[in-house]
Amino acid sequence: MRLIYFASLRERIGKNAEEVDLPPQVRTIAELIAWLAARDEAYAATFADTIVRAAIDKKHAKLEASVVGAREIAFFPPMTGG
Repeated sequence: MRLIYFASLRERIGKNAEEVDLPPQVRTIAELIAWLAARDEAYAATFADTIVRAAIDKKHAKLEASVVGAREIAFFPPMTGG
């Protein structure tokens, strides 16, 4: 699965994207965030301090949405238009 990080998330984590193999117990966006946070201090700090939005295969998704079978998950901070 490809994970993509945008804006301040990219800056704090230190990478634009990465390929990961999720463990079977990671089935939702919220579980993915928890798994990432447990992997590294940069992820833990980023996801603890930032409101995060996500998209599954380029469609906005809630934290409870399933990631099973997804090819791409994108994470980004909330944005406003103007």
